[in-house]
Amino acid sequence: MSFLRRPTWFAVALTVVGVLAFARLGVWQLDRADEKDELLRRYAASAAAAVEDFGMIAEAPPVDRYPRVALRGQFVPGHTYILDDQTHAGQVGIHVYVPFSPHGLVPYVLVDLGFLAKESGANPRLPPLPKGETSIRGLYVPSPGVGVRLGGNRLPEQHGAEKSMVYVDLKEIGADVGRALYPRVLLLDADPASIYTREWTPGFMPPARHRAYAFQWFTFALAAVVIFVLLHRQRRPKRPE
Repeated sequence: MSFLRRPTWFAVALTVVGVLAFARLGVWQLDRADEKDELLRRYAASAAAAVEDFGMIAEAPPVDRYPRVALRGQFVPGHTYILDDQTHAGQVGIHVYVPFSPHGLVPYVLVDLGFLAKESGANPRLPPLPKGETSIRGLYVPSPGVGVRLGGNRLPEQHGAEKSMVYVDLKEIGADVGRALYPRVLLLDADPASIYTREWTPGFMPPARHRAYAFQWFTFALAAVVIFVLLHRQRRPKRPE
């Protein structure tokens, strides 16, 4: 005799869907943890990497690492892009992006100057950019990406040298500047003389947190099976006294 009562098709379907959904979410969290591990590995490897020729990798950067490059050229005046609502070490602030014209190359490269904390809720006053030809060095990495387009004015609708962004779209910035941008951005090396904070370890959810969430989803999948069994187990008939 089976220890389970015959379940309804609805109960079976609901349990199967729940278990598959919870298991899929658990696997997704494990995949995210692996992605974060890989990102951290790339940043750690880049910190000690030798400087490479930017012109050799500008258009087709390696997909498996973030090269350290050095460029000579000049910052493009009159075009500053502020990525708002950023956080660092518990502070709310901005990241400041400026296009840079590398010597001997046609496209511009978008440079992340670093993080600045807000002052009493307002954006800080930005220091002037170096004038004339200058040398810069940093990590050549993918841009933060577009993400969800919520709020904010499109760049063409803004006026003045400083424009705010809620996401980084290299094509839109290139159109606003009037020249194409390279497919990645440059994260400048730290400079003790600069007011910008340049700690480039990604500020995302750590891999351990993703694995903890994966454990929770797998636990939910197991709980769905246990609940199904408990609800459909055969009750033993009472023995006559």
